[in-house]
Amino acid sequence: MGSGLTFPWPDDAPPGVRLAQWIDRWNHGGVQPYSLGTMGMAGDPLVRQLEITQRRLWVSDLPERFRKFRVIQLSDIHHGLFLPLESIQRVVDAINALQPDLIAITGDYVTYSRAYIEPVAYALGQLEARHGVYAVLGNHDYRVDADAVASALMRRGIDVLRNRSVRLGSASEPLYVTGVDDWNYGADLEAALADVPEGAPTMLLAHNPRIIYQAAERHVNLVLAGHTHGGQVNLPVVGNIYARSRDQMRFREGWDCLGRTQIYVSRGIGTVVLPWRYRCPPEVSCLELNPDCRGYSRELTREDIDLPLRVV
Repeated sequence: MGSGLTFPWPDDAPPGVRLAQWIDRWNHGGVQPYSLGTMGMAGDPLVRQLEITQRRLWVSDLPERFRKFRVIQLSDIHHGLFLPLESIQRVVDAINALQPDLIAITGDYVTYSRAYIEPVAYALGQLEARHGVYAVLGNHDYRVDADAVASALMRRGIDVLRNRSVRLGSASEPLYVTGVDDWNYGADLEAALADVPEGAPTMLLAHNPRIIYQAAERHVNLVLAGHTHGGQVNLPVVGNIYARSRDQMRFREGWDCLGRTQIYVSRGIGTVVLPWRYRCPPEVSCLELNPDCRGYSRELTREDIDLPLRVV
């Protein structure tokens, strides 16, 4: 990512271009939408709407070796009648083009039928990241066959974290990646954190963002979740199925925090019940982790992340 603000631009971009980008990001609530139509995929309805949102996050006690560590989050794929395999493959290609350090997939791979398990696992098995691809299961995966979904993903080289953790880096300079089962199907944060030393920088993958309250009690640094689809259908005035205001959408979309624990809730790329989205585009999130150099060991607020008009 470029220097200066949260989102990159060419170093020689004139001031007028930068100002226009700042205004656009402000209007989008601090995220930068990228059109992927220029990648030759404009004919695909999913990819035509897909937004790649970017955030720079500051993580307490993160070792210097993980500065600018790029985590790509993919969530709520829901391969089935409403989302064909070809669309998923194009999203996979777009993610690989971002050259991530780590890919986190936060559940709901299929909808309704076991027949979709192997195809989606094959597509996701083509994801590439320097430090690996990690996943957790969602409620729809349990409704179909959680063990079958996990086995298919593991065979394709994706590490499915079911109430356990893995360590990146050395014991003296670690970053722990932790995953729990779905909230309603056996999520056990205590078991997941059993091998994580007290105070070690930790990123938790969970399908349901309700885990944020437990995570905050354990001082987990960062939670990545999905499940909500951001509401999927967001009507003017009426709002979506969750809320009408930003405060009511807390922990249901985008970045937020509880105490010292940050959370990012992805809108995901698939749909359920209704085969469309309205004013709630599909999303792949690109999160850049950086060591906490600003004293954010205190409780965080919305102003503690890089918002569009704030110079670093």
